[in-house]
Amino acid sequence: MTREMIKILIIEDEIPARKKLRRFLDEVNEPISVEAEVDTIQDAVNFLKTNVTIDLILSDIELLDGNAFDIYRDVQISCPIIFTTAYDRFWMDAFESNGIEYLLKPFSLERFQKAWNKFLLLRKSHTTDHSLHLKLDQIIGNGAEKKYKGRFSVNTTQGIYFFETKDILLFEADEGVVFALDKTGKKHLLNVSTLKEIEIQLNPLEFFRINRSELVNKKFIERIERYSKNALALKIEGYERYLITSQSNTSLFRKWIEK
Repeated sequence: MTREMIKILIIEDEIPARKKLRRFLDEVNEPISVEAEVDTIQDAVNFLKTNVTIDLILSDIELLDGNAFDIYRDVQISCPIIFTTAYDRFWMDAFESNGIEYLLKPFSLERFQKAWNKFLLLRKSHTTDHSLHLKLDQIIGNGAEKKYKGRFSVNTTQGIYFFETKDILLFEADEGVVFALDKTGKKHLLNVSTLKEIEIQLNPLEFFRINRSELVNKKFIERIERYSKNALALKIEGYERYLITSQSNTSLFRKWIEK
């Protein structure tokens, strides 16, 4: 008996991540057709408005031009979504947007296969019963309390020294180099190349990525001013320059700052 082709849309702005999804899809032993790969909100909206039938969306959340949830506010979809992201703070939004799984990067083939099996179960049963959704404790670690990074180490010619996460005003990325600025005003060069590598190690109630290049510590935010219609200017204790929230993150920041 011929199995029905499964039509998939991939929404992902990182080429290595798209290639990884392709490799994992090659392992599922199902007839699939990747109808499109897009890397921006606008391209995803344009594609979904073409009325092409899609059975499953594999969607990153933070894209080149903003937050992927803007797609699902603009376009009504009926197919399930497997979200793939480096951030664990979006899980509630994901499950309010046809999400059936929430894969935290980097995820394994085994983890992807579990998400795929859930999609097949959903497809077979033709239902969106909430009993098929992951329990929240499975999403964020089987109910165990997540341990966040309490201190960082820095290598110098004099040796290794440490500084506490709670004393960091902000993290800043600049052309593949990431710095931490502590409350004494000292900058520390970190052995990472992206803010994502830092963000997934931090408590999301304490730190927030306000734009593509800056992560701030809530307790050092002294004042917030309106910068434009869709952006805010933040005054950080002990830091002269105002930091500006990106248009895509301003709404999420407003919610986060009051938690």
